[in-house]
Amino acid sequence: MQINGSTAAVVTGGASGLGRASAEALAGAGAKVAIFDLNEEKGEEVAKGLGGVFCKVDVTDEDSVLAGFDKARAAHGQERVLVHCAQTSRGGRKTVGRNRETGKMMRYPTEDYAYSINGILVASYRVASISALGMASLEPMEDGERGVITLTSSVAAQDAQMGQVGYGSGKAGVNGLVLPMARDMMDLGIRVNSIMPGIFATPPMLGAPPKVLQGLSASVPFPKRLGNPPEFASFMLELVRNTYFNGQAIRLDGAIRMPPR
Repeated sequence: MQINGSTAAVVTGGASGLGRASAEALAGAGAKVAIFDLNEEKGEEVAKGLGGVFCKVDVTDEDSVLAGFDKARAAHGQERVLVHCAQTSRGGRKTVGRNRETGKMMRYPTEDYAYSINGILVASYRVASISALGMASLEPMEDGERGVITLTSSVAAQDAQMGQVGYGSGKAGVNGLVLPMARDMMDLGIRVNSIMPGIFATPPMLGAPPKVLQGLSASVPFPKRLGNPPEFASFMLELVRNTYFNGQAIRLDGAIRMPPR
């Protein structure tokens, strides 16, 4: 897809991290960008800097997502590009393990698992399907293309660590969405891909102690550092621009393979 001044884009989680880098890259390429995020102060600041629009959106709430798309489309028209980075999950506990304080065997609560699946997998389907429905109304561009959807998975989809049963299976589910969605929409000219980032220098990750960050950097085969959000955004732009990229779930990770813990 050729990105130009008439291209409308929606980026979820666009107030920080991978989402912010994606929003900045799309705006830099000429697109009109709408940012979906819960952080109103930061989202407004980023949107203003890009000449875009901010929409306060909770991706786990259907009405909130629908209202966000309504606001974005009123400002910029129907989006042709969706980049979905927002998520929420609960982790840090094994499927079954011993509580460190009580010594009692416990399991990862079903409600926490359901929360993670809703915040990762269901939210991805919700945002992608609502966007695709709107894209289907557009006139086709080159190669009959109407739109492109990029979802954010994780290397944890393939090698999740201990305590990541909800996160890992949710991200694996995101990858599982890609091919059937791409096939469902092949006659509409809407492409669907996902990126599986490794360890990136996002605000939550940078909050870890320096020794932890050093160890994580050393664990990456090459280059031995955390990924930079603009590197994620650069790859996202290639997926948008290259019309032959479709139905793919691709790692972006410096060749890291996560150990069990």
